[in-house]
Amino acid sequence: MTSYVIEADGGSRGNPGPAGYGAVVRDSADGQVVAETAEAIGVATNNVAEYRGLIAGLSAVLGLGGEGAEVAVRMDSKLVVEQMAGRWKIKNEGLRPLALEAGALARRLRVTEWTWIPREHNKHADRLANEAMDAAAKGLTWKAGGAHDTGAPGGAALAGSLAGSVTPAPPLAEQTDLLDAGEIAELSAPTASVAAAQQRAKGTGWAPPTRVATSLLLLRHGETPLSIERRFSGLGDAELTANGLAQAEAAAARLSREPYRLDVIVSSPLRRARQTAAAVGRRTGLDVEVDDDLREADFGAWEGHTFTEVQRQWPAELTAWLAGPDAAPPGGESFASAAHRVEAVRERLVERYEGKTVLVVSHVTPIKMMVREALTAPLGALYRMHLDLACLSLIEYYADGPAVVKSFNDTGHLR
Repeated sequence: MTSYVIEADGGSRGNPGPAGYGAVVRDSADGQVVAETAEAIGVATNNVAEYRGLIAGLSAVLGLGGEGAEVAVRMDSKLVVEQMAGRWKIKNEGLRPLALEAGALARRLRVTEWTWIPREHNKHADRLANEAMDAAAKGLTWKAGGAHDTGAPGGAALAGSLAGSVTPAPPLAEQTDLLDAGEIAELSAPTASVAAAQQRAKGTGWAPPTRVATSLLLLRHGETPLSIERRFSGLGDAELTANGLAQAEAAAARLSREPYRLDVIVSSPLRRARQTAAAVGRRTGLDVEVDDDLREADFGAWEGHTFTEVQRQWPAELTAWLAGPDAAPPGGESFASAAHRVEAVRERLVERYEGKTVLVVSHVTPIKMMVREALTAPLGALYRMHLDLACLSLIEYYADGPAVVKSFNDTGHLR
């Protein structure tokens, strides 16, 4: 029996705003695309569009494989994946009917996994969603085999409950650049809102990107004894030095003044980050939340060693680690693995605190990961960034999809 993989995505240019979805169905044996669908769905939120993409993908599998067909679902929406897997509650009542519809379809199939994937691994479905929205902006309807479609023309369209068209379709590393001075030490919308969006879009059915951003201010912690000696510092719980405490206070003084207006402070669980976050909390009167996924990468056996010591004791392992993000220190964590948890916490924060300014107090690796993801850069870009102790970086996330890096490695408060 053929088993399938669904990759689905959705987007909204305005949140709520003109929205669309895309879904791809692959043969799990060889990854070949066997069906794809996309549709513009009028004014809706990102989450509604994501659910509509999932529903379209599940419907496509039913059309291809029938009742009981085996399928794995992969999406870059943490919210949809976790809610469908039953790990997160559905708090937005507007999403409940869509979740029930998706659940009813899923029960007619045999879903083997609900998996979150990074956005860069979901490009095909994302492209389809954007093609559908672009077509709607021109007063057209998306059709498979268009100018941007890579599938072969022809083939019978799948009938049934699919709202869009569905047709078969064929188918680092420069040694110590990452580890310079100090970096060795760490390497859902109300009805009124929808109505307002519809009014803005009246006439053309399109609206400009939202101007309200969710801002993540990324603060690296202050100095520790290990950073002074340029030692690998991952999950070890070093405290700030006197200078590190002063750096934290300097950052806190800056963040407590205009133009900064923090709404939330979230910290890594490691002591050096929590001490830095606490300094800001005292100045701003905000409590500090802790999220375990903001921790530094685990350097395993290399913890507490200098780069030279590691080079002498683990030369082959170090070479492999510097050659690509999939290699891990002995007993440690690869950058590729760290990327998955950092993307998960980033998505949680942006969804939970939409439109707010969130101070994220963390370490070199998670901060670089967020910047890299915002720039849609490959993991190898980590080897081309440098972050100073107690530096600030700013990323703004807009509801219609794009992320903008506004500043990076800013240490003006330390001068």
